[in-house]
Amino acid sequence: MTTTLITGASSGLGAEMARQLAAAGNDLALCARRTERLEELRAEIVAAHPDRRVAIAALDVTDDAAVFDVFRVLTDELGGLDRVIVNAGLGKGAPIGKGRFDANRETAMTNFVGALAQCEAAMEHFREVGKGHLVVISSMSALRGMPKSMTVYAATKAGIAALAEGIRSEMLGRPDLDITVTTIYPGYIRSEMNDKVEQQTKFMVDTETGVRAMVEAIEKGVDTARVPAWPWKPLGTAMRHLPLKVVRKLG
Repeated sequence: MTTTLITGASSGLGAEMARQLAAAGNDLALCARRTERLEELRAEIVAAHPDRRVAIAALDVTDDAAVFDVFRVLTDELGGLDRVIVNAGLGKGAPIGKGRFDANRETAMTNFVGALAQCEAAMEHFREVGKGHLVVISSMSALRGMPKSMTVYAATKAGIAALAEGIRSEMLGRPDLDITVTTIYPGYIRSEMNDKVEQQTKFMVDTETGVRAMVEAIEKGVDTARVPAWPWKPLGTAMRHLPLKVVRKLG
C-alpha cells in the first residue's frame, strides 16, 4: 500500500489525481486551502473505496512554516509517507512591465517558493526514512519562454523542473537512499484553472483523460514524462528547437 500526499488537492488535476490514485490502491493525504472541498472529496473517495485512508489538512503553500508542520502532522497521522506530489499552483499573470507585479509575484511565490518548501519538507522525511517518491508537476510551458500572461507561469514551471532535476542528480549519487524523483510535464488538460477560457485550445483533453496519463507515469516512477504522450512527447522535442516566433503561438 502506497501512501501519497497531494497538495492543491481540492480541485482540478489534484482532485482527479486523488480519485485515480485511490482507485489504484493509494492511501491519501490531501492538502489545500479550501477544506470544505477536501471534506467533499474525502467523502466521495471513501464511499467508492471504503478501505482507503484519507487524511486532510488546510494548507496555504506560501506559508513556509505551515508546509513543514502540515507535512509532519499528516505523516504522523498516516504512519509515514511514501510519495509526495507537489501540485499546488496558480495560473494568473500579466505581461512584464504592465503594472501587475502583484499578480506575477503571487504566482512566483506560490509556484516556485511554495514548491521549494514542499520539496524541502518531503525530502526531509524521505532522507530520514531512506526512501520515497517525490513528484513535481511542471508544465509543457516550462520548455521555452512564453509570452504575455504566461511568462511568469512558464518561468516558475521551468524553475521547479530544474529543482527536481537537481534533487534527482543528487539521489543518483546516493545508493544509500532509495528516493525517486519524477517530473511531470502536462500539456493542455481541462481543469478549474482554465475552465473559464472560452476559446477552443488545440490539443486540450478532458481532466480524467489527462490525469490518467499523469497517474500512469507517476505510478511507473519515471524520471520525466510529457503527458498525454500524444502529441506532447514529439511536440515537446519540437518546442526545444523551433524558432521562438513559432513557439510563442503555443502560449
